[in-house]
Amino acid sequence: MIDVMLLIARLLFVALLYLFLFAIMRTGIGLVKGQRQKEHTWNLSVERGPKELRGVSIAVHGPVIVGRSPGADIVIGAGFVSGRHARFQLMGQNLFVEDLGSTNGTYVNGQRIFEPTALKNKDVVTVGDVEIRVRYL
Repeated sequence: MIDVMLLIARLLFVALLYLFLFAIMRTGIGLVKGQRQKEHTWNLSVERGPKELRGVSIAVHGPVIVGRSPGADIVIGAGFVSGRHARFQLMGQNLFVEDLGSTNGTYVNGQRIFEPTALKNKDVVTVGDVEIRVRYL
């Protein structure tokens, strides 16, 4: 009789343990989903420039290089754009743009920049004849 009671107690304990672990997993997954929904990202959209570039949109997760070089993330095939012209870089939650020593310069909202510059939502970065709109989504 005592063996049956111990068996029932063990089975009940295992069932409660599984329910507890299931509840923890369900809560953890819910928290992760909630964090991902609230996460914002920076996005670069080419608004003006060559036809093949217009409408190109890139989410910024690391450094984004703009230039004439085939290794750049956004390739601009114009003679007045340097091989590695400008770099977009995340620093924490902020997005910065930096001119990489180009001859013709990089502009933010029509102003030439000479050092890394923090960008705001809807700023326009100009590289050569290409305008890139920055959005924080």
